[in-house]
Amino acid sequence: MKVYDSNLREKVELVPLDSNEIRIYVCGPTVYDEAHLGHARSAISFDLLARFLEMRGYRVIIAKNFTDIDDKLINKSKQSNTPLNELAQKYIESYLRDMGCLNVRRAHFEPRATQYLESMIDFIQELLKKDIAYKLPNGDICLEVAKDCYYGSLSKHFDNKDSINRIEFEEGKKDQRDFVLWKAYKGEHDIGYESVLGRGRPGWHIECSAMIDSVLSYKDKEFCIDIHAGGQDLFFPHHENEASQTRCLRNKEIAKYWMHNGFVNINGEKMSKSLGNSFFIKDALKIYHGEILRNYLIGTHYHSPLNFNEEDLLSSKKRLDKIYRLKKRIGYEKIIIPDNIPQNSFEKLPKHDETFFYSYRKSLLQKVESSFCNNLFNALDDDLNISLALSIIEEFLKNANEYLDINPKDKAYKEKVRSNIELIDYILGLGTLSYVEYFQLGISNEEKDKIESLIQQRLEAKKQKDFNKADSIRNKLENMGISLMDKSQNITEWEKT
Repeated sequence: MKVYDSNLREKVELVPLDSNEIRIYVCGPTVYDEAHLGHARSAISFDLLARFLEMRGYRVIIAKNFTDIDDKLINKSKQSNTPLNELAQKYIESYLRDMGCLNVRRAHFEPRATQYLESMIDFIQELLKKDIAYKLPNGDICLEVAKDCYYGSLSKHFDNKDSINRIEFEEGKKDQRDFVLWKAYKGEHDIGYESVLGRGRPGWHIECSAMIDSVLSYKDKEFCIDIHAGGQDLFFPHHENEASQTRCLRNKEIAKYWMHNGFVNINGEKMSKSLGNSFFIKDALKIYHGEILRNYLIGTHYHSPLNFNEEDLLSSKKRLDKIYRLKKRIGYEKIIIPDNIPQNSFEKLPKHDETFFYSYRKSLLQKVESSFCNNLFNALDDDLNISLALSIIEEFLKNANEYLDINPKDKAYKEKVRSNIELIDYILGLGTLSYVEYFQLGISNEEKDKIESLIQQRLEAKKQKDFNKADSIRNKLENMGISLMDKSQNITEWEKT
């Protein structure tokens, strides 16, 4: 497999540090507000990566952090008169709930900044001992960038105005590129934790390095982890500073590969809270089911910008319609695909899940159509070439329907189709609904009760051989936009047309 390495600015072959395992750290949200489409884009992009790598046979270990110490969170806590931990917990739960609706799987590790204060403090102390960090008169502690001869090599921001403008100005710094590791307590409007560094709180960049060091890092490899992932907006200064402080302390690079997802644009502008165009996931979910949103967001290559608009969303839904229509045609019921991530077990590296890696995966890959599987894998092997992958899926759907038009009773072929769809569902993270549920989306529970009642009345009329009444009820339902399919004398399925 090849991936686009943001550090080298080119596609490179993905060669794991361990032949059977890949460790990935994804920068998670700062939890001061509801999750937005930018968060969803990042989460879905790297969920796709992990799912495909698993199907390729790797044991994938993921950590995703929550920044629950931050100026914006502190300000919101003061304004709302809500304790910081309660506010953070509220938004963490909301984020996880929204990601669940998008079928984004939980990470193996979900470290919070407040849980790793000691690790960060130890990290900073070691940098001070090595004379790479220094203390300012106001108590802040900074990393001295000049001590890192490779600083800027990741983002290619070296000693220039842009790099200085994007780092917080502070009096007393030896170099304005120097970045804060520890922020000294500034008074009653601040948050401070007692420590050997003095009362204060960690800077933003230090948390990711300390968390990787604590929960994910190889101690005996050339790099700490295989892949560091996140949004393009984090490339500089956040990821540059992460790389620098780890390099300075551990004398090796934090990640072998860097992968960044593109921005989400709304109305031609980069999505931004300051622009007032931050589309919250919870608002989008009021209109569209999570699977429809996921299907849309996954359809643009992860590295490219995504220009969000509802016309494209509805257009992409047609592909999802085709998948579910084919499921219905072959009688593919909803399948619970095994989850390779042990929920609520985020304290140590999970054991090898033999059930998934050996039984489920082996069984599925034996059953799928080999040419389809090979073509799909070859497309995704090319830096997750989703456009090519989706065109291969479209061709499969078309060919399957054409074959079934001629051979509607070919059970062996239907089993191949079923396995192909199961592979699609697993890798793309779709298939959370049965075809019955999918084609009833957009119908309220009250409307469903009314429809079911009319269907029962129609079945009773047919039993009484009152076919005029039965036809009248069918016509009434059709006028409501409901199509009926009689499966047997006593079972009628329905869907929204």
